[in-house]
Amino acid sequence: MSALDTSTVPAWPAWPDYALVEDLLASLREFAHRGRVALATLVSVQGPSPRPLGSEMVIAADGAVAGYVSGGCVEAAVAAEAAMALAERRPRLLDYGVGSDVLDIQLSCGGRIGIFVRELREAAAYVHALGVARRERRTVTALSTATTGEWSIRDGVVPADSGAYAVVHRPPLRVVVVGGDPVTLAVARLAPLVGVEVVLLRPHGPASPPPGAVLAGYDSRSLPAALAQLAIDDRTAVYSLSHDAEVDHAVASHALASPAFAVGVLGSRHKIQARMQRLRDEGIREEAFDRLRLPAGLPIGAQTPHGIALSILAEVCQRDRARAE
Repeated sequence: MSALDTSTVPAWPAWPDYALVEDLLASLREFAHRGRVALATLVSVQGPSPRPLGSEMVIAADGAVAGYVSGGCVEAAVAAEAAMALAERRPRLLDYGVGSDVLDIQLSCGGRIGIFVRELREAAAYVHALGVARRERRTVTALSTATTGEWSIRDGVVPADSGAYAVVHRPPLRVVVVGGDPVTLAVARLAPLVGVEVVLLRPHGPASPPPGAVLAGYDSRSLPAALAQLAIDDRTAVYSLSHDAEVDHAVASHALASPAFAVGVLGSRHKIQARMQRLRDEGIREEAFDRLRLPAGLPIGAQTPHGIALSILAEVCQRDRARAE
C-alpha cells in the first residue's frame, strides 16, 4: 500500500473558510484534477445536529478541504481520517458524540453522528455525472457501498439498499428575476452567495448582462419571447421587479401556471387585491395563490436595494425550506 505523503499536508486552517463552500462540485473537480480525493458523508444522526443528513466534505490528498459535516467540532478529525483512508485505500465509518468510543471529540449540540469516509475512485467520472445532471436540472442519487466505497449515480430519489448509503443531489435553487432596477442588480449579485442561481430577464434591455453578476442565464428579448423560452421547474422561483404593472401581471400569470415554487411581485400592499383579482379573472386557480408573495420579500423593513434583495432571497430560501418540512 502506498503511504500518504503528510509532509505536504497544510496546517488546519485558522478560520473555517471550508465551511462556506456548500456546493462541492467545483471543489471536487479541482481536487480530482490535482490527484486523489476523499469524500466524507454524514450518514446518521441521533439527536440534534447542526448539519442535515447527506452533508458532505471533500478532502484532497494534499490536505485541502471543502464543505463540512458538523458545526466545526469534528472536521479536523475527519480530514485526518480521510488522509488515512487514502493511504490505506479502505473506507471507514466514524462515530462521534454522545455514546461514542471517541471520548476526546464531543459535539456541542449534544447529539451523535456517523460519517462515512472513503476514497472517491474515478472521481472525474463522478464529477462529470453530477455536472451533466446539474446542467440538465435532473435530480439524481449517489449510492455508495459501505464495504468498498464504490459508487453509482441513479436518476431520481433512490432509497439506499442494505449496506449502502444514498445522497440525493437536486438541481440548485434558481430564481428568475425580471427587471433592471437596483434591486434586480442586488439580487443578481447576492444570490450566488447563498447558493441560488439567477436567470435575469430584462425586456428590451442591454445586449450584455450586468458586469460582476454570475448568471445562469440572461435574456434581453421582448417579454413574450423570453417567457416562451423560459424553463421553469419546481426548484425555480420567479420574481418580477419591473415596476411595470403589465409586465408584473404577465410574469405572475405565466409563473403561477408553471411548477415554480414561489412567485413574487415587488410593489405596494394597496395593490394586492387588484392584482389577485386580475389573475383570478384570467383563470388562475385559487390554490396557486399559496405560492404568490405580495409584496415580494420578507417584512424586515428593508429600504435599500441590498436590503430588499436580502428580504427576497430570504423569502426564497424560507419557501423552499417550508415545502421540505
